[in-house]
Amino acid sequence: MKKLSLIFLLSAFCLISCGEKATNASLENQETPKEVPNDGIDAEQRIKDLGITLIQPNAPTANYLKAKTLGNVVYLAGHGPDRPDGTQVIGKLGTELELEQGIEAARFTGISLLSSLKAEIGDLNRVKNIIRAQGMVNAAPDFKQHSQVINGFSDLMVEVFGEKGKHARAAIGMSSLPNNIAVEIDMIVELYE
Repeated sequence: MKKLSLIFLLSAFCLISCGEKATNASLENQETPKEVPNDGIDAEQRIKDLGITLIQPNAPTANYLKAKTLGNVVYLAGHGPDRPDGTQVIGKLGTELELEQGIEAARFTGISLLSSLKAEIGDLNRVKNIIRAQGMVNAAPDFKQHSQVINGFSDLMVEVFGEKGKHARAAIGMSSLPNNIAVEIDMIVELYE
């Protein structure tokens, strides 16, 4: 009888111990992505080093989402040039605004997009690639420097993410944008799995 009791106790101990190991392994797997960034870039630290303060994303102005994740891809809606003080860069390039102001507006738009992206995914180090961006510039008909304006956004993505910040893009001139904002940009981002 003592042998049977001893075998039962050892079996119960083994089950409990194995169960704890399985639970711990399961928790570890949930916290660790399948792919780990090995490019040596800490996007969160780079943002701090660049002196960038991410903003609190404002609510959508209509029936849409600021960001939507499908699998390991995040689609970000068009964002405008939100300044840290809550105002936006307003005006048309080529008449009301100079090229440098447009570049700054595109950079503010990039910060707004990064803010919404962080709100969606929690940690910018989960970004594997900035895949694509579409930049729209509120421009006079004779304005020709759309791509230089959107460089304000593109350069920021490379400053924050390095090579994985390089992306395909379009830089398009528009006769107007919502609320007369200077720039609107949307983007598609791939995450580590």
